[in-house]
Amino acid sequence: MNIPKLQIESTKAQIGLNIQKPVQEIQQPKANLDLQQPAAILTINTTKSKLTIDSHAARESMDYKSSISRTKEIAQKSLQESLDGIAIMAQEGQQLVRIENGGNPIAEQAKLSGRQPYSSLNIKFIPQAGSVKVNFAPAQVDIDVKPQKVINNSTINRPIHNYTTGKVNVEMLQYPSLKIDWLV
Repeated sequence: MNIPKLQIESTKAQIGLNIQKPVQEIQQPKANLDLQQPAAILTINTTKSKLTIDSHAARESMDYKSSISRTKEIAQKSLQESLDGIAIMAQEGQQLVRIENGGNPIAEQAKLSGRQPYSSLNIKFIPQAGSVKVNFAPAQVDIDVKPQKVINNSTINRPIHNYTTGKVNVEMLQYPSLKIDWLV
């Protein structure tokens, strides 16, 4: 027995895509820099230091005396020696006045006046310690600094942006079909 058959033929649809990609261009130009830094204002005030050295006493201790000091010293020494001489003469005169008390004052006075006085050895450091007077007043420094602000005249440059959109074209390469047939 022959049974009729159903025969179906189908073809698939085919779509074709034509794609044009998008193009994007971005450029970033560098910024224009214009920076200036003015110098700070600097003011310095100083007072000079002062050093005073007084070596008058040290010079005199080393026997480097001025004519005024030397004259005063000689005058003082002369006065003292003359007073000492007058005292000795007065004492000798008193001894001679009392010659009746016994002894031999003339011989004793001759012995004393003919003898050299003993000189003593002294060690003397010259100049004497502390004889030089030193005064020092240090200098003073006042510093004033005034900083200046930065001058910024920089400019930015916007980015250059070019964009071309992409396109998609769709076309039907093959349409779908369905064919139904009976076979007997």
